[in-house]
Amino acid sequence: MSRNVELGDFLKSRRGRLRPEDAGLRSYGGRRRVPGLRREELAQLAGVSVAYYIRLEQGHADNVSAEVLDAVARALRLDPDERAHLHRLAHPPRRDARRAAPRLRAPLQHLLDSITHAPAYVVGHHTDVVAWNRLTAAVFVDLAAVPPEERTWMHQIHLNDDYRERLGDNWPAVARRNVAHLRYRSGEDPDDVRLKALIGTMLERSPDFRELWSAHQVSDLTHGEARIRHPEAGPLVLSFETLRLPGDPDLSRLMLYAAEPGSPYEAALNRIAASSRHLSSAELAATATDP
Repeated sequence: MSRNVELGDFLKSRRGRLRPEDAGLRSYGGRRRVPGLRREELAQLAGVSVAYYIRLEQGHADNVSAEVLDAVARALRLDPDERAHLHRLAHPPRRDARRAAPRLRAPLQHLLDSITHAPAYVVGHHTDVVAWNRLTAAVFVDLAAVPPEERTWMHQIHLNDDYRERLGDNWPAVARRNVAHLRYRSGEDPDDVRLKALIGTMLERSPDFRELWSAHQVSDLTHGEARIRHPEAGPLVLSFETLRLPGDPDLSRLMLYAAEPGSPYEAALNRIAASSRHLSSAELAATATDP
């Protein structure tokens, strides 16, 4: 999809979620032909001409200033992630269309392997799991059994029925936040070949992904809560934090999970850690090189 179409669809989706009364405009009742604000109303709130805003919604943003984009963002009540996404759609960052293959420094794998009672893993720029510890495989997905090209969270969330069952009632929330993150990433790297291919695969193979993608939700993935129905240990509730890796440009972030100290979930993780025979990425690599 072209940048112009992406920008126009994003603006329309954000305009469609606002009602006149939400924006402090007077509503005269009656049936409105369009959901949300009209383009004329949005232009008024942003302080630009109607013709100018229409051109922007048509994707013509080459000469639009940051000040105008900020005014439109305020009128649309965009949050910080959505505002950043709007700026990137209007003025796409210039990056190499083909990122280097992710390379993992040995100390990072050692760090993962030293975390023995909680899941931890490293992800690349395409939701791909580059490295993981044993509990990641035991709690979420046995990544050693997954073909390398499918070791992405998009594949697992949308195309792995076993993982979807493990997520249970929490699947919709997990799917929404991860698709919103992928949308965020697509704005950061609009020309990335692998990212485009991943989105294309998901659009082709997953109706759920297509529906979520069309909603144009945008957010970074920084922290949150994971809820899992583990087949042996029962329900797990884990908090997670993401740590960026500025010294590793080929990688995106380190994901760390933890159970509340003293909780049944911490005890369950300890039981899983004591009994699991799942392989970490380091152990998987070692088996591949054994004679």
